[in-house]
Amino acid sequence: MRKIGKILVVLVILFGVVVLGAISYVKLALPNVGDAPELKVEITKERVERGKYLANHVTVCIDCHSPRDWSKFSGPLDTTKIGIGGEKFDQKVGFPGEVYVPNITPYNLKHWTDGEIFRAITTGVKKDGSAIFPFMPYKYYARMDKEDIYSIIAYLRTLREQKTSFPERKLDFPLNVLVNTMPVPAAPGKRPSESNQLEYGRYLVNASACVECHSKNEKGEIIAGSEFGGGRVFQIPNGKLTTPNITPHKETGIGTWTKEMFINRFQQHADAANATAVGPKDFQTIMPWTMYGSMKQSDLEAIYAYLRTVKPIENNVVKFVQE
Repeated sequence: MRKIGKILVVLVILFGVVVLGAISYVKLALPNVGDAPELKVEITKERVERGKYLANHVTVCIDCHSPRDWSKFSGPLDTTKIGIGGEKFDQKVGFPGEVYVPNITPYNLKHWTDGEIFRAITTGVKKDGSAIFPFMPYKYYARMDKEDIYSIIAYLRTLREQKTSFPERKLDFPLNVLVNTMPVPAAPGKRPSESNQLEYGRYLVNASACVECHSKNEKGEIIAGSEFGGGRVFQIPNGKLTTPNITPHKETGIGTWTKEMFINRFQQHADAANATAVGPKDFQTIMPWTMYGSMKQSDLEAIYAYLRTVKPIENNVVKFVQE
């Protein structure tokens, strides 16, 4: 018996060493996506305009990195504080830790090279080599055309510098370790011609990361077979919000929507000045309608065309449950 006891002790010690070694490797050696590229983006009028359009109405970087007025429907932006960060994710929204969205004005990015910004957007790795938590959908940005990312960088360089700073993030175990395994190398694609409406729509849907919200999710991963079928649950202050089904299913999705209905659904919210007041017990959404609502009509048409081709999924969603 004493011999068996010694063997068990040795096995426990060995197991502990293996676990500590694995944790040390993940913490110290990862993420490993390569060095930031040597890159200097030429800031041209065309790039700044394209970047402004993408960051505000397609990839909606400005949505997360700016304060929103949650007293109004869909939380329109505070346009005097573009890019200053500060959005907080913590236990109140069901998040295992505490994360503040950073400032992306030149105040914070002026010491970053263009290559470091490119790496952050497309792989989820910051200037210091640490992993960005994938609230930012960098796995989708990783597949965008490099020129579109360059345009976003050019636009960010032109933002008004505003000084803000926030506490360092705090992630609960084991998330504070696992976050280092999440970044992956970029795999840039090519932006299709706008004349190829279906492929351009696919490109825009990826850049907007529509599938990330409009799919069921478990432990940070999309449940296979649920893509675009809705069902992801978000905790908001007054209840639980569930994303709708945007597949062409005729009963539970948008299969009966005409192109005009789809476009109008976005454009009716384009003017933030017309956003309706929302009380503490009223239905609210995290969908940045006022930002997507100003997308070019031809781009909305392309997105509609692509969504018509995805697999119809039967999933009847109750969008809001008050608590």
